[in-house]
Amino acid sequence: MTHALSDRRPVPTLDRLLADLVPPPRFSAARLENYVPDPAHPSQEEAKQRITEFAAQLGRPRGGLLSRLRGRSEAARGIYLDGGFGVGKTHLLTSLFHAAGGNRVYGTFVEYTELVGALGFQKAVDLLGESVLVCIDEFELDDPGDTLLMTRLLRELSDRGVAVAATSNTLPDALGEGRFAAQDFLREIQAMAERFQVVRIDGEDYRRRDGVTEIVALPEARVREHAEGLPGAALDNFDALLAHLVKVHPSRYGALLDDVAAAHVTGMHGLSHHHDALRFVVLVDRLYDREVPTLVSLAQETAADGATGPQVLTDLFSAELMRSGYRKKYLRALSRLASLADDGGALLRPAGSADAAR
Repeated sequence: MTHALSDRRPVPTLDRLLADLVPPPRFSAARLENYVPDPAHPSQEEAKQRITEFAAQLGRPRGGLLSRLRGRSEAARGIYLDGGFGVGKTHLLTSLFHAAGGNRVYGTFVEYTELVGALGFQKAVDLLGESVLVCIDEFELDDPGDTLLMTRLLRELSDRGVAVAATSNTLPDALGEGRFAAQDFLREIQAMAERFQVVRIDGEDYRRRDGVTEIVALPEARVREHAEGLPGAALDNFDALLAHLVKVHPSRYGALLDDVAAAHVTGMHGLSHHHDALRFVVLVDRLYDREVPTLVSLAQETAADGATGPQVLTDLFSAELMRSGYRKKYLRALSRLASLADDGGALLRPAGSADAAR
């Protein structure tokens, strides 16, 4: 039976929140050994070596003899992977998780804020403080309050000797630049930056190497037909889905996709407001992490007149949004949605065809 994501209201238990603090399915096999740097961008090989060295240092005693006799650990250092989308930051972060021994956790920025909300700040510190390594994917600044909370959490964990690794599309001392100007906020960010060695990774989006650069939209009838014939399919109208995302905390978007075989979204059109666009970006990230093929159709006013076959979804994010401080975030979402739509299209292609095997 076809259902809609907009009918779901997940309320993950604490056990579920904790169980989810592992790398997502798409990166479950990511290892340092299978990260292939692009020779045209030497920073990728350097980043791989820096991650390898950082992993080797984990678990080694920190501080001098006097500190160890007093039972205190030197504040742990962190590593911060900065670069554009599609250059392998998440692959390297996941590889570090797998290379580290002992207790370690992995999650997105919003997953950690949800955990703090569920446990309370001190309990979250006590729980995460037992880890050797805490990995944070996509440290972003959608909410200055959440960012202040996370920087405080990182300081507490570092003081306890927990190593922290994070990825972002912005250098840690530049987070918030062009978005928020509160002096206290900037002071917090600068304090966090001092705890990290920054590794800058250059390169092109690896997804473009497969030639997938456009978000291919299908006729609405074809999208609906496929959804109705696929067990575990979800079928949503774009506007209804956007309205529903307002009611669900972004940290629960992963649970929203539990047991979804493929997502089908009709009536897609351009977005011009950050609040809708940023929530949709998070949903695309969770679809991508969980490898959920996605089939989309265009709204009638967006579709070309008289078109009966596949079309290309253009201008999903308005020019104003693309000029904002979230530009890289929106570009990443476009790249990932193009890949997901290609996966969705593969479901329609005959098995064994060259396109299906791409």
